Amino acid sequence: MKLYNTLTRQVEDFSVEDQKINMYVCGITPYAPSHLGHAMCAIVFDVARRYFEFRGFSVRHITNFTDIDDKMIVAAAEEGIEVSQLAERNIDSYLRELDKLNVLPATEFPRATHEIDSIIQIIEGLIDRDFAYEVDGDVYFRVKNDADYGKLSNRKLEDLVAGARLDLDETKEYPGDFALWKSEKPGEPTWDSPWGKGRPGWHIECSAMSIRYLDKSIDIHGGGLDLVFPHHENEIAQSESFTDVVPFARFWMHNGTLQYGQDKMSKSIGNVFTISSALERYSSDVLRMFFLGSHYRSPLTFSEENVGSQERALERLRTALNTPSFEGIKMKPEIYFDRFIDAMDDDLNTPRALAVLFDLARDINRESSNGLNVIESQKALESLAGVLGLTLQVDVSETSTEAAPFIDLLIELRSQLRSEKQFEIADQVRDQLSDLGVVIEDTSDGTNWKIF
Repeated sequence: MKLYNTLTRQVEDFSVEDQKINMYVCGITPYAPSHLGHAMCAIVFDVARRYFEFRGFSVRHITNFTDIDDKMIVAAAEEGIEVSQLAERNIDSYLRELDKLNVLPATEFPRATHEIDSIIQIIEGLIDRDFAYEVDGDVYFRVKNDADYGKLSNRKLEDLVAGARLDLDETKEYPGDFALWKSEKPGEPTWDSPWGKGRPGWHIECSAMSIRYLDKSIDIHGGGLDLVFPHHENEIAQSESFTDVVPFARFWMHNGTLQYGQDKMSKSIGNVFTISSALERYSSDVLRMFFLGSHYRSPLTFSEENVGSQERALERLRTALNTPSFEGIKMKPEIYFDRFIDAMDDDLNTPRALAVLFDLARDINRESSNGLNVIESQKALESLAGVLGLTLQVDVSETSTEAAPFIDLLIELRSQLRSEKQFEIADQVRDQLSDLGVVIEDTSDGTNWKIF
C-alpha cells in the first residue's frame, strides 16, 4: 500500500509492524453549524479507515473537538450563551450528521476543555526544556530553538514569518513564536495554571490529545490541507520538542479544499453549505459519490448540479444489485477485488475504485441477461461499495411517498385476483413486489405493506 506523505512530499510505502494503526484526524471547532467542507474531511478519513480495516488492520482513530478558542468565545458572546453551551449544541448536531453520513464513529472524541491537565503538563515540559517561555501569564513556544521548524510546510522560518499574518505582540521574543497558554481576559472561560488563570492556545490542544489517546509517535495524522501551516507545523514543533521522539507522525495526510464559488468553503468567509441543508436534499450515498469521484488530495468545487448528478450513477449500482440471478454457471468476482485493491493501494485512489464498481455492475447486468448465476458478484459489489461507505440503499421515506399509490394499486389488484381464485397470478404479484423490496402482510383487517 502506498500513501502520499505531506512531510516528505512523495508517495511512500505504508506499513505497520503489528497490523495496528494509530490515526489522529483534526476535528471541528464547533462555533457554528458544520458545512460540507467538514463532511468532505470526515468522509475521506472514514474511507481510509474502512479500507485499512478491509485490509486487515486494526485502527484506533481519534478525532478531537476544539471546544475553546477565540472563535468559540466570540460566537458564544454574540448569542449571549456560555461557550460550553455553544459547543455542546454544535457537537451534538455534528455527531448526528456524521451518523446520517454513514461515517463510522471515532474510537474517541476528546474535547480540548477536558484535557487541561495534559496540556499544562506539556507546556511545563517545554518550559523546562527551554522551548517555551512565560510573559505576564502568557506562554509562548520559542520557534528559533526548534531547528526543524518548517519541515512540514517546506519553508524556512524567515519565509514563514514574512508570509503569515502574525500577532505583532511586543511581549514575544520573536514574531513567529506562538501561544501555548493565554492569560485570563474578561468574559472568557479560564482554568487554573502555574502561570495564573487562562486558557490553552489552539495548537497545543491537539498535541496533548494525540499523545494522551495514541502515543508519542503515531502512524497517521490527518486533516484538511489548510491546516498544514500553522496548525500542523506547530503540532510537530511542540510534540517533538516535548517528547524527543521523532517523528511525531510518520505519515501526514491532507485532503484537498472544497471550493464554493471562487473561494474555499469556510465558516469564517460565510460561503457555506451546511451538512444539515445538504442532507435535506441528498442522501449520504450521493454526497459520498460526489466526494469520492475526485482524488482526496485534489481540490473539489461544489455545485448542486454536480452533486445531484450522482443519483444517476448510484442507480446503475443499485440496478445491478437487484437484477435477477439464475441457477447454473457462476460469474466469478475475484478479479474485481484485485482491481479494487490495486486502486485503493495507490494512495486511496477512489475514482479508480469507483470505476471498478461500475465495471462490476455492468458485467453483472450483462451476465444476468445471459442466464448466469450472479449472486456472488452481487455480494462482491455490495462488499466493495461498503468499503467506500456506500449503502446502495434507496431513501425509504422518499420512496414510500412516491411509490405508495402504485403499490396500493397492485395490492388492490392482488386482492381482486385472490377473490377470483387466481392464486397463481396473485402470488406472482406478491413475488414481484417482494423483489422490489415491498413486504406484504395479510391480516384479518386487510393487507399491510412496508418497504425494507
